[in-house]
Amino acid sequence: MLDPLPHHVYVLRCSDDTLYTGYTTDVDRRVREHDEGVAAKYTRGRTPVELVHEETFETRSAAMSREAEIKAMTRDEKLGLIQRG
Repeated sequence: MLDPLPHHVYVLRCSDDTLYTGYTTDVDRRVREHDEGVAAKYTRGRTPVELVHEETFETRSAAMSREAEIKAMTRDEKLGLIQRG
């Protein structure tokens, strides 16, 4: 069964050039929350952030699995993913 909302995995480039990967149903809202310092503890103090990659999935399960895959990647692998779009 498909969920009513699309699910997104996203990668942010933080102001210190580190990469952060997350999951959401509303990318614009989530990026704004990161910039406001009310999202993930990791991104607080690393603002502003820039959305550099996004993938959309029909189910939460698929998105969460992909988030785990991306988080397990090396920095170089993540940069390759970003460059490939």
